[in-house]
Amino acid sequence: MVTRLQANSLLILLLVTLVAAGCGATGQVDQGRVIAYDRQTQRATVIREADQKASYGILPPVVVRAPENPEEMGPVPSPGKLIQLDTKARHIVIYDAAVQEFRTIPYTVVSERRNIAKSPAAPVIDRVAKTITIYSAAEKTLITFAASDDLLALPADTWRPGDVVRYYYKEPGQALRMMNVTKTDLSKSGG
Repeated sequence: MVTRLQANSLLILLLVTLVAAGCGATGQVDQGRVIAYDRQTQRATVIREADQKASYGILPPVVVRAPENPEEMGPVPSPGKLIQLDTKARHIVIYDAAVQEFRTIPYTVVSERRNIAKSPAAPVIDRVAKTITIYSAAEKTLITFAASDDLLALPADTWRPGDVVRYYYKEPGQALRMMNVTKTDLSKSGG
């Protein structure tokens, strides 16, 4: 997993390289969680990272086209609509695409396993037992909770966190560079 410090160091190196190469007008950098990705059009729908006013992210989501040069793109992002799993308050925050808003769902624990280093194939939607199992990498916790029929009917990607991407752009909607922060191991970059 990439730390914020490592990712910021890589970003600073990227920006210094762009300026040194004489790229002209400076662009902007943004970051957010991918809630949808169309491989055919290479467009990512991103909920931009939260500011002081927005605790889960900034709505509405933005659509960003991947860089035209494939060498300026990291691993293809995996989308998901799980925004937050709060094991203390016992609620889940998802992005509900149907209403284009965040939705907070209180949950009742069926089982909870902590200190799980890696997701063991979560999410698992068990319609017979009426449970959903999700994994929080940040808390290294696997939670199985009781689920109503309406929750069981939601798409599987509702229960998976999307990858976080950081992108550099000059024109909104068109990334010149895109890094998959979730899947990039900066410790192996030699720096």
